[in-house]
Formats: sequence, C-alpha cells, structure tokens
Amino acid sequence: MVDMMSELTPHEDDNARMRASDADRDAVAHRLREALAEGRLDPDEHGERLDAVYRAKTLGELVPLTRDLPDTGATPTPAPTDFRSPRPVYGSGRIVDMPPSSRAALVLMGGADRSGNWVVPGSFTAVAVMGGIELDLREARFTQRETTIWIGTAMGGIGIIVPDDIQVRVHGLPIMGGFGIEGNTPSVVDPGAPIVHIRGIAVMGGVGVEYRARKHQDEDEK
Repeated sequence: MVDMMSELTPHEDDNARMRASDADRDAVAHRLREALAEGRLDPDEHGERLDAVYRAKTLGELVPLTRDLPDTGATPTPAPTDFRSPRPVYGSGRIVDMPPSSRAALVLMGGADRSGNWVVPGSFTAVAVMGGIELDLREARFTQRETTIWIGTAMGGIGIIVPDDIQVRVHGLPIMGGFGIEGNTPSVVDPGAPIVHIRGIAVMGGVGVEYRARKHQDEDEK
C-alpha cells in the first residue's frame, strides 16, 4: 500500500488533520476509478485503495492514495452526479428504489450463489435439490423493508449469510432436516432496518443462517 505522509509543514499538518467529508472521499474514489480505467492501477491495487478511502477519517489519510497518480489539474475533479459511492451502507440505508438484481436461485445437482452489491426483491425464491445455494446479504440492498426468502431444499443445503444491521426471522419447516442460526444475533438495530423472513421447507437437507462480519469490519478489527 501507499506510505502515509511523513514530512509536513505546520500549515499542511493542520489541513491533514481536518476531518474528511463524504464529498472528499467520493472525489478520491472517482479519481481511483479513472486510474483503474486508464490502466494506472490494477484491480487489486484499486480495491485496496478504495477500501482505504472509506476508512479514512482525515484529509491527510486521503492524500497518499492518489499521490503517485498524475495531477489532473489545479482543481480536483468532483465526482459526477451519477457516480455511485461504494461506501458501505447500513440499516435503513439498504432500502432502495432500484430494480431487483435477481428473483430466484434454482439448483439441481449443482451450486449457485448471490453475493456482493445485489438488490433483493420483496420475494425471493431459493430451491436446491441435491445441490447447494449460498445467499450473501452482507452488501445487499432491498426493494422493501420486509423481504421474504422462500426456501425449498431436498437432500441439499442453503446457506444465508447476514450482517449485524438487519433483522432475520426464521419460519421454516424441517422434515428430517434442519433450520439453524449461527453467530451473534444483533441486540440493537436501526428501527427502519430491513427485516428478512426465511420461510419454506427442508426435506433431508439443511438451511443455515449465519451472522458474519463484513469485509471492512474484519479489516477494522485487525
């Protein structure tokens, strides 16, 4: 990664300690995206720096992230109005007015997954017969506050990974199978946070819901 600033004049030191705004972070993220498109950064470097952008609390922490990139002018280029910040969202911020990315995952003797920044509809269906499905909701957005994931599995397994800022309620019917929740369920969540209902049936199969930290949370704990 890029070395942090070392020698600063008193004036520069004052600016470096100033708290960064969302607009400051978005402008740097936009410059990094341009550098990736220009081939100045490879995808791994871009990802590392982008993670650092949204962990940054001061302007001084943002400076090294573009120090080795060409100066595009005296005035920093603002992020365009249609630029979507990859900044992590939480609680009620996950509810968006966007079309769903997917409405179903159907597997027969195979595997499937849904993960990343995807948009979950109000009703999603997951069916696995002698196969497996993984639904990762840690970076997901939702079209409605209450979402129902309809589950059907026979001699298969469905795993659902959830973050600590949404509520999950399991209403499944196991037949020679099981429904379970692992991890620390949140004790307090945003009053407007999404609620995910897990409903369905598991015949000689399993449905597991696991609370797991998000990538940037893992890094913060190191």
